[in-house]
Amino acid sequence: MTRRVLSAAAVLLVALFLLSGTGHAGGVQPDEILSDPALEARAREIGRELRCLVCQNQSIDESNAELARDMRILVRARLQEGDTDREVLDYVVSRYGDFVRLRPPFQTSTYLLWCGPALILMAGTIAVVVFVRNRARTRDDAARPLTDAERARLAALLRDQPR
Repeated sequence: MTRRVLSAAAVLLVALFLLSGTGHAGGVQPDEILSDPALEARAREIGRELRCLVCQNQSIDESNAELARDMRILVRARLQEGDTDREVLDYVVSRYGDFVRLRPPFQTSTYLLWCGPALILMAGTIAVVVFVRNRARTRDDAARPLTDAERARLAALLRDQPR
């Protein structure tokens, strides 16, 4: 029985391994590839810097979305027209905004994007420190003995309790 389960698990693992390689074949279609290898390499490099506006978590080079295809064709057309990499990026950003970049520039409109995680980490650290200090103070207050006035008040409260 265990041998059968182990062999079924092994077959399943092999199948998953073989299928995992076919899930991402890349978004660039054969008809998009430029005949000049240098231009194609530049187009791929630019494509890795641009976000697919449909998928939002993939570059246009990886995405199979139709808009990503249109953007890849646009990048290649601009390169064939003689634009530099910077000019192509600037053109695409002018059309779609800074959001199209996978690594947005550090500027006034993106300060929160770049500094936000550090600010959240600092706020969390401060909250933990304050919590730990308050807890230690509360523990210290609970450990000190009662004063005579506190004992008298406690005794009065216990006497007034219904039984």
